[in-house]
Amino acid sequence: MASVGTLSLFYPVFLPASAAAVAYAGHRAMYVDWRVWLRNFLTGPGRTSRILMVLFFLTNWKSFPFAWTARVFHAFIYHITLRRRIKTLPQRALFHYSITSSRTSLLETDYNMHKSNSTYFSDLDVSRSHLVTHLLGPAMPKVGDNARNKLVLDKEGNVVKGGFGIGLGAVFCSFRKEIAPLQGYEMWSRILSWDRKWLYIVTHFVVKGKVKPTAWDGRKYGPLRPKVKNVRKRWTGSSSQATTPAKEEDWSQYVIAAAISKYVFKLGRFTVHPAIVIEANGLLPPHPAGEAGWRSGETGTGTPASEEDLGEVDQTGEWDWKRVELERRKGLKYAEHFAALDGTNSLFDGGEDGAIGRFPWG
Repeated sequence: MASVGTLSLFYPVFLPASAAAVAYAGHRAMYVDWRVWLRNFLTGPGRTSRILMVLFFLTNWKSFPFAWTARVFHAFIYHITLRRRIKTLPQRALFHYSITSSRTSLLETDYNMHKSNSTYFSDLDVSRSHLVTHLLGPAMPKVGDNARNKLVLDKEGNVVKGGFGIGLGAVFCSFRKEIAPLQGYEMWSRILSWDRKWLYIVTHFVVKGKVKPTAWDGRKYGPLRPKVKNVRKRWTGSSSQATTPAKEEDWSQYVIAAAISKYVFKLGRFTVHPAIVIEANGLLPPHPAGEAGWRSGETGTGTPASEEDLGEVDQTGEWDWKRVELERRKGLKYAEHFAALDGTNSLFDGGEDGAIGRFPWG
């Protein structure tokens, strides 16, 4: 399991250090005559090399050393400051998309002249950081301060102690189309489902500018796609006056690749049920089984045990517990196949029947 961030270090260490670095850089910039510096940069000796260097940097900055760190930490800092202005999110936001834009740098291009498959995973780190920090960020300090809030208890009912962290367990990515050099694209990430241990996130790489949401949660982030009501007019006797429901657009035609990731929440070495973190942020409606309803039963994901036992589910009104549970189970049908791949570890036999060879430059 690869660690992707520990808030117990981020808040007291990384955030103050980043703020101090920015303050120092701003202080030094105050003593620079930028007009003189810019004139010398554009007209002085060696200007062609400098201009080409700037162009190379602008088209490849995300592939330079520490660029990944800057992108991920930007997501943390951006949403920590943003969520101060957005106090709460509606419960329907639990399964809504977080949208992040990017562009293929020249250094990400492989010998087939398109975005290298390996570089999708660094983009996924950034996209997931935006989603989880914005959607669940306010709940993380609450869970992290478990000694005071007592949200996480062990089997004996004792308060669990330890620093709060998030671990990345696995990533699956399916490639459908190529992304050309310098082509823009968007990453649409949302919660797919969760079980007693893992929070599953699905990410779609989408052609930039082709898809817009019909609404935003909390504040305005950009242009929207108008909602088209699928209404059939009353038939008046003439076939030319009778209209059929509007044909839904196939949004999958704009999907370049799709990925599923799974996160685990930790307090020290203790695994925190994902429902605790989600519920601490007010995104789970009341469950009929009480406060522990979302993590009760044999499966540890609430009751009833089968989808049929949910009964009638209103998928047009408010997001009650039935609608949330139905959506979680729809996503879990895909997540279970992904989770089953963990069983391939048992296929490793250590080369009992031999190996092809050992090669350099791995």
